[in-house]
Amino acid sequence: MGYAIIETGGQQFRVEVGRFYDVDRIHADEESKLTFDKVLFVDNDGDASVGQPFVEGATVEATVMRHLRGRKVIVYKMRPKKKTRKKQGHRQELTRLMIESITLNGTAIAGSTEVADTAPSTEAEPAATEAPEAPADTVAAEA
Repeated sequence: MGYAIIETGGQQFRVEVGRFYDVDRIHADEESKLTFDKVLFVDNDGDASVGQPFVEGATVEATVMRHLRGRKVIVYKMRPKKKTRKKQGHRQELTRLMIESITLNGTAIAGSTEVADTAPSTEAEPAATEAPEAPADTVAAEA
């Protein structure tokens, strides 16, 4: 399965098709499609393309799932012997992206057709109707 390394928000992410990633807030509506052309690296089952700095003709398409806020980080500043204390919290604004496809020069390296079906099977496993046999050493002890 292929993957790509993209740059967004000043950070680099290793992305695969069918997975979601939390990145810094992107000003786009929910359920909208985004195309990333800042692709640094593309791997197609061992066939690697390295960009200098970006891979020409490579794009990654994603869908905005939702906007959310990250965990709270506490910032605590204190000056000893001065009775000065400052406690402040921060929550980062994030956007959750679902990666739809990775393309290189118009050819789909990994697309949404490769995503495995994760729905549980509706067929029940056949139950064992026979009783388990006793171990051989217990049968010999009874005789």
